[in-house]
Amino acid sequence: MDAKKASPLRRTVTGTGTDYWNDSCSVAELTYALTHGAVGATTNPTIVLGVLKKELPAWRGRILSLIAENPAWGEEEIAWKLIEELGLKGAELLRPVFDREKGKKGRLSMQTNPVFYRNSEAIIAQAMHFHGLAPNIQVKIPITKAGVAAIEEVTARGVNINATVCFTVPQALAVAEAVERGLIRRSGQGQDVSAMTPVCTIMVGRLDDWLKVVASKEKVVITPGHMDWAGVAVIKKAYGIYKERGYRTRLLAAAYRHHMHWSELIGGDIVLTIPYEWQVMFNECDLEVKPRMQDPVDPRIVSELSRKFPDFRRAYEEKGLAPEEFDSYGATARTLRAFIGAYRDLLAFVRDFMLPDPDKKA
Repeated sequence: MDAKKASPLRRTVTGTGTDYWNDSCSVAELTYALTHGAVGATTNPTIVLGVLKKELPAWRGRILSLIAENPAWGEEEIAWKLIEELGLKGAELLRPVFDREKGKKGRLSMQTNPVFYRNSEAIIAQAMHFHGLAPNIQVKIPITKAGVAAIEEVTARGVNINATVCFTVPQALAVAEAVERGLIRRSGQGQDVSAMTPVCTIMVGRLDDWLKVVASKEKVVITPGHMDWAGVAVIKKAYGIYKERGYRTRLLAAAYRHHMHWSELIGGDIVLTIPYEWQVMFNECDLEVKPRMQDPVDPRIVSELSRKFPDFRRAYEEKGLAPEEFDSYGATARTLRAFIGAYRDLLAFVRDFMLPDPDKKA
């Protein structure tokens, strides 16, 4: 393909070291992404519910079949079977990439139950189950105190993890250290770790969102646009530390809110997990595609954010948060509540098929 005619996302991943994934397990959306150079995909309860609603004609029959074929199953069993089937369809589409790249790319990330965020044993058990579903499954684990412990253990057992619900440099460093401990344990058992591809997601847009919530609550006056740099500043800071220390975990940027969550990270040895709608916008834009990951965020922006937001300092400074504080950090609590809420909504969606509301019938 002529480089000048290639889409902006195709140019992003050609010769820059940067990869991109589709932020959905939707077959239609992942198919589009693959044509523009995507090498992975991810999912979570919010995404699964959205796909089922958007593609309901394709899934209605399967939902009803699962209910009929499993008379003793409740809504949770049906919901998790659907989550797995959606994920496995994505994994099947990505299998050619996985085979071509000898396991280094082409994985589908499947998220553990968000209600397990305090229970490392439950996370570990579900992670091992997902790991066995297909060779190219990556398992998403939240960066709570329990999640960090689970990451070390499942990594030692050979699971490729995708750390999620992460917004800060301290969380990203805790992930990298947990993965290193797990890889060292696995190597010590004589197991090959060369094909393992752990990643740590920093939800850059959700950090921006959280600071905007704080600004509204506390009536913080700040230079317009500066809060849009918070997530970018954090991931660039974490990236520099990862490279300096040689961590084998790769950073991943998620939760897109504006083009800088793509454009400012081009050229980094990272993954960009981009929602379909943003992919379409980026592919139709005229923004110059060039490496910017090495460009520092304006120190004046970092200084203002640090002065006015203690939660930005906690996110940006290497020791800004202790592991015991991960669960209660504002962006973490807000996102966990959203994921748990989406999971409950998914259960309600399934329940309406199993036990239709008689009050809604004509």
